[in-house]
Amino acid sequence: MNEQVVIAGGGPVGLWLAAELRLGGVSVTVVEERTDIDQRSKALTVHPRTIEILASRGVHEPFLAEGLRIPGGHFAMLEQRLDFGVLDTPFPYTLALPQARSEELLAEHALALGATVLRGHRVGGFTEDADAVTVQVQGPDGPYELRAAYLVGCDGTRSTVRTAAGIDFPGTPSTVLGWLGDVVLDHPPRPGFGVFGLRGGLLVAPLPGGRYRLVGISPDSLTTESPGELTLAELRAKVVAITGEDYGMRDPVWLSRFGNATRLASEYRRGRVLLAGDAAHQHFPTGGVGMNVGIQDAHNLGWKLAATVGGRAPAGLLDSYHAERHPVGAQLMEHSRAQTALMTGFTPEGLDLRSFLSGMIATQPGFGGALAERLTALAVTYPASDAAAHPLTGSRAPDLAFTGSGSGLHGRLRADGHLLLDLTGGTSGQDRGPENVQPRNVLADRARPGLTVHAGSLDRPPAAWAPVRAALIRPDGHLAWIGTDPDDTALAAAADRALALTHGPATG
Repeated sequence: MNEQVVIAGGGPVGLWLAAELRLGGVSVTVVEERTDIDQRSKALTVHPRTIEILASRGVHEPFLAEGLRIPGGHFAMLEQRLDFGVLDTPFPYTLALPQARSEELLAEHALALGATVLRGHRVGGFTEDADAVTVQVQGPDGPYELRAAYLVGCDGTRSTVRTAAGIDFPGTPSTVLGWLGDVVLDHPPRPGFGVFGLRGGLLVAPLPGGRYRLVGISPDSLTTESPGELTLAELRAKVVAITGEDYGMRDPVWLSRFGNATRLASEYRRGRVLLAGDAAHQHFPTGGVGMNVGIQDAHNLGWKLAATVGGRAPAGLLDSYHAERHPVGAQLMEHSRAQTALMTGFTPEGLDLRSFLSGMIATQPGFGGALAERLTALAVTYPASDAAAHPLTGSRAPDLAFTGSGSGLHGRLRADGHLLLDLTGGTSGQDRGPENVQPRNVLADRARPGLTVHAGSLDRPPAAWAPVRAALIRPDGHLAWIGTDPDDTALAAAADRALALTHGPATG
């Protein structure tokens, strides 16, 4: 059986990648060991940047309809929460939505686009030659092989794909064991409840079905020895020690411990094998970012891999996946370790440090805003290849509004091509692909396969966008080029140089 791409792992990361590949015209098979979606949801939080990604493909509405909107987040369980209302996004909040439901919605999306998802099948290894990867799979009816152009490991921290590829996974072992319980609370605390002191820290978040998730850390969490399975009696004792009451907890559906082992794959790509999500990075689940970073990995990789398989990628495009996402993984390691240090400071000095930083968030809006942008991944910027590039190059494009149009920029992005904004004076608001070229404005005739041109004007643009006359936006929503030259001829020449890098020289 031949496929263009095989994905090991059918969690949120693998499913989003499968959908992106299908939108790029690539056949894909997802191999998932579980026969059913795990209802014990490790992830509970969908961050603003992830909602933007969903919106860029028009699949965000079910998430918005079902998720509980929380207008902020926490850094290391500090008393002063981060205000997401200051963020430049249409979605200034997180969504509390169990991973199981997110996974169901993402599976529906991938399947509707034609992805093949094989449940109850497990990737056992692979061999690679110059032309393809041969993947060994164990299925319900016995072993078989899949031959594909590329194999992507989205198969978690114990990734079979990463191990078989010989990719190192260096880092630090677990020294802390946090704990969680999904339970019924007869007397729940106020919404957004969180507390931290000498006896530990606790966060409480609502779940569908009237249950609550209790997540905590305590002085006895500082251990390298596993104390065994968490019990309801132990959870109750921990919560009572921290808060003085147990909130009437009962009927647990999941009790678990989790460690702070922190590791980062040395390579996100080796030959025809790539890694994304937990297969590429492992960390303490501070701030609920894990699933989000994985989906953002897949969003960066999907269009690049589709273009490579389709033979339309410029040289080095697939290698840029590691070049762009590995530094994000390294920042994630730093971010998680910093929060872990603050969350394990069960000393007067540790509490004073927490109080000091919490006060900085409360009194220094720039500090709190920077933390919020980093936590939500809205601050992720990829390095520009040209040192003289405009400062916005590589950053995520905001959801710009257009004059006379009800839809913003994010709704115009496509997985299978770039978007060229021509802001040189036209107000038609028309998208023109290669089949309907009507030269208007300075750049309107640049449309070609894999490129859509939108000619129009911005409605109340951000200050940084006031001098912008043109912009080339990648399928993942990051800016490939910004043009500000007031001279039309020079602007057009600069656009042609940018397009030559992403699409090759114009023909015809």
